[in-house]
Amino acid sequence: MATHSLLLLPGDGIGPEVMAEVEKVAAWFGQVGIAHFEIEKGLVGGCAYDQHGQAISDSDMALAKAADAVLLAAVGGPAWDSVPYEVRPEAGLLRLRKDLQLFANLRPAICYPALADASSLKHEIVEGLDIMIVRELTGGVYFGEPKQIIDLGNGQKRGIDTQVYDTYEIERIGRVAFDLARKRGGRVTSSDKRNVMKSGVLWHDTMKALHAREFSDLTLDHMLADALGMQLVRWPKQFDVIVTDNLFGDMLSDVASMLTGSLGMLPSASLGDLDPKTGKRHALYEPVHGSAPDIAGKGIANPIAMIASFGMALRYSFGLITEADLVDRAIAGVLDDGIRTADIKGKAQATVSTTEMGDAIVKKLIELSAR
Repeated sequence: MATHSLLLLPGDGIGPEVMAEVEKVAAWFGQVGIAHFEIEKGLVGGCAYDQHGQAISDSDMALAKAADAVLLAAVGGPAWDSVPYEVRPEAGLLRLRKDLQLFANLRPAICYPALADASSLKHEIVEGLDIMIVRELTGGVYFGEPKQIIDLGNGQKRGIDTQVYDTYEIERIGRVAFDLARKRGGRVTSSDKRNVMKSGVLWHDTMKALHAREFSDLTLDHMLADALGMQLVRWPKQFDVIVTDNLFGDMLSDVASMLTGSLGMLPSASLGDLDPKTGKRHALYEPVHGSAPDIAGKGIANPIAMIASFGMALRYSFGLITEADLVDRAIAGVLDDGIRTADIKGKAQATVSTTEMGDAIVKKLIELSAR
């Protein structure tokens, strides 16, 4: 039985509640002899600021670098709205991405058949939806310099953020998208704003050249980011793999998340480069949803996105493809059985708690593995 090291960062708000359900699933894999997970825990976000005065401590960053994979639940909340910008809860997430060099963010948008009616769009528009959004994560406007607010005097200030991309950054995220498309529908849609941004011109030209040079067997389309946002809510099933920059990827993936019925349903993976010596890569897995402080402590949060994020870790960090598929099937099976948390209640007569949903998924894992 293989052993894998996991660093769990529950974070703030509902984070500890949904992370506890991942521990149940990981424990089950160990109990049945499939894989053993050595788990350590750390602090990130507001709780880390309260404890260390930082959004993530150097010691917890060291644990993240040493782990085979990192699972993070959520950071932030109104309790930390007034802390200095440099140590705001989100700074811990940005540091993890930067220090672990997690340049590729994978955000699947999948509409489970049982939840097609939970989407705000018509049933026929979202039923069977399966999109993968690949977002460049360590470049662009979030990390470009200069980044500052300048006092111009006379009560005027100027805020500056800089959008910067180099060719190699665009090529490496492009390769991730094309490689994924080879295993899916064979089509990539590259999105930028080349009509108004020079970085968008470089993005478009680099993707076009990469496709012609290395991936001409696949289909590459180009679409401006604003038009793509419109098409996502008009007819999302036209897309297979979408690749875009940090800023547009942030926005477009949130749009795509609501097609599925709830933010509580969607996982994500943030991946670094493979180490040629070890064959391993740094990786961070997290749900798309936030810390939801309004429901924290009530036991009603949906843990599915957190559990599905663990499923992505099984797939992309540990090579446990069959086991990852089993987690996906267990989630789908529980939904088919009509088990719902409050956020995906739909027409259900009753809802279950966070812990009851986690228990139901473990029960379904047991049932499916016995077949």
